[in-house]
Amino acid sequence: MTVEPFGARLRRAMDTRGPLCVGIDPHAALLTAWGLGDDVAGLERFSRTVVEALADRVAVLKPQSAFFERFGSRGVAVLERAVADARAAGALVLMDAKRGDIGSTMAAYAAAYLDPASPLFSDAVTVSPYLGYGSLAPAVEAARAHGTGLFALALTSNPEGAEVQRATGADGTTVAATVLAHLKAENAGERPMGSFGAVVGATLGRSVAGAGIDLDTGGPLLAPGIGAQGATPADLPEVFGAAVRNVLPSVSREVLRHGPDTAALRRSAERFAEEVRAVVVP
Repeated sequence: MTVEPFGARLRRAMDTRGPLCVGIDPHAALLTAWGLGDDVAGLERFSRTVVEALADRVAVLKPQSAFFERFGSRGVAVLERAVADARAAGALVLMDAKRGDIGSTMAAYAAAYLDPASPLFSDAVTVSPYLGYGSLAPAVEAARAHGTGLFALALTSNPEGAEVQRATGADGTTVAATVLAHLKAENAGERPMGSFGAVVGATLGRSVAGAGIDLDTGGPLLAPGIGAQGATPADLPEVFGAAVRNVLPSVSREVLRHGPDTAALRRSAERFAEEVRAVVVP
């Protein structure tokens, strides 16, 4: 049985539901703001509300694994349910786990998130290439086998990232540019969009264009930083240039702060999706 690649499924979801990814980030302050306890019961109520409000209308939901893991096995059980329910309602699920390792350990991470037999099976997962891009090979192989995807950290919005990502090799090429070049090679020939994406902060402004970095990898570009971190949808064309068509902006707090009101969560997500669509769709 041939599995449709993640890139094709994501392109369709972005075109029909709007180019937006909403994070599921149940950190303690947000649980409190929702009137929930900072415990497993609050975690479950929060996650269920977000999934019920948004999974049938946004392109991608992105649970942040750490906020579930902090509650141990019971928190992971809540995450498993959230992933399954979100996918059943039609959303693509991007697991924000930022895993990175070598050999059999990387293969185990890939099996945890990208194998349909896993209770945490997701449509894609974030990965870290900073043990060398080649260390991601088991995840790349798993993604190709199962029709899933990867988003590799490339140019993140946190200021500390620059000391690694903007570092240059002997040929003058930055580490970030090398990662992006590898992703472009993975996506070669894939239509309408490749399955191997990059994480590029929407807050980086002209610094990306000024560095001469090619963001047109043929795959999706996950763009955190919209909303609470200061970037707006109107900033996207300046940051991403010709690659803006493949940008998937990620919003968390600016949508989630409207909960637990389901209607308010939906209105906020729909507003962001329309604002993004207005600047990225030709």
